[in-house]
Amino acid sequence: MDKNLKRMATMQRMQVTGLELFYKKGYYNTSVDDILKELSLSKGAFYYHFSSKEDFFIQIVENLVVRKIYSMLIEPIEGHENPLDLITNCFEDALETAVHNELDYGFVLSNFINEFNGRNPKIMKHLSDILKIWEVNLVSSIQKGKFNGHIDRHVDAEGVAIYLMSSYVGIRTLMVEMAPSARKYRFMTQLRQYFKSIQTKPQTV
Repeated sequence: MDKNLKRMATMQRMQVTGLELFYKKGYYNTSVDDILKELSLSKGAFYYHFSSKEDFFIQIVENLVVRKIYSMLIEPIEGHENPLDLITNCFEDALETAVHNELDYGFVLSNFINEFNGRNPKIMKHLSDILKIWEVNLVSSIQKGKFNGHIDRHVDAEGVAIYLMSSYVGIRTLMVEMAPSARKYRFMTQLRQYFKSIQTKPQTV
């Protein structure tokens, strides 16, 4: 195998394993030795690829967390149809994946934000940037829905985006504790009711 490809494959394997450990135990409860033990690698091998544990985590955020959030919550709602239908389907699919995750520790992005807030500004900036991209995408989709006549023109697009983000983070946290399927069902039922309330109402003659 080409040396560059081999190096990339090794880094990918290290990052995937690192993300699993950080998600399960938290960044500050996971040591470099924990990662090396899981991967059966030497410290020399780790520091050949990454300058520090912080550098390792930032690369995980840039390469894996960004991709995960984009594919799960951003890409599915990019389109020209009714954004409310797209967002409903997007949340439904993302939550269904969580229902079937036997090792569910909550929403990966919010877990890390809670852990690093006030402790590491450098990493927080990377995490906050993902949130901003998600918010901008939601606002843009809601605005497009208003423009296309699917959503009432008086609706506050920024307010809806913040509400959707906070409610998604909340339900993901609640689903960790118990009855994830039932909680997902109740959440989606209320989400659909909320979306009905902001849809454009048919004109009465």
